[in-house]
Amino acid sequence: MEPIEDCFIFLFSKAYQRVSQITKRRLTRYGVTPVQYIVLRALWESDGQSGAALGERLMLDSATLTGVIDRLEHAGLLQRLPDGQDRRIHRVALTEKGRALQEPVQREVDKLNRFFCAGFSAEEETQVKALLLKMMRLEEDAFSRLSE
Repeated sequence: MEPIEDCFIFLFSKAYQRVSQITKRRLTRYGVTPVQYIVLRALWESDGQSGAALGERLMLDSATLTGVIDRLEHAGLLQRLPDGQDRRIHRVALTEKGRALQEPVQREVDKLNRFFCAGFSAEEETQVKALLLKMMRLEEDAFSRLSE
């Protein structure tokens, strides 16, 4: 058995825990959580997306995304609007209050990103991002095939 410090599960969970704790503390002053930030960020990039498109892009299941959208809507940061062409679809759109958060929240997130990557060279930062994206795209069924 490998030492705990060599176990990927330990390393990833501890790294996630540290990033999450610091990010939560820094975003609390703006009234948003890290997952709420990623939804807002996606809308700042492209407002008026469908819930399905948001969920797919952000890799969030519909139950999680619905809860996040509900809370952001309750906070007055976004609203659900009917799609002009398909009554079954609702678009998720920022409110003025939601748009107004973009500059201060993004400035804070930019600082956090610089902080978390401070110990990396530009090349290492690029490599870490590439490796994290690769891990995010792992499919659970691939694990099943591996363990057979």
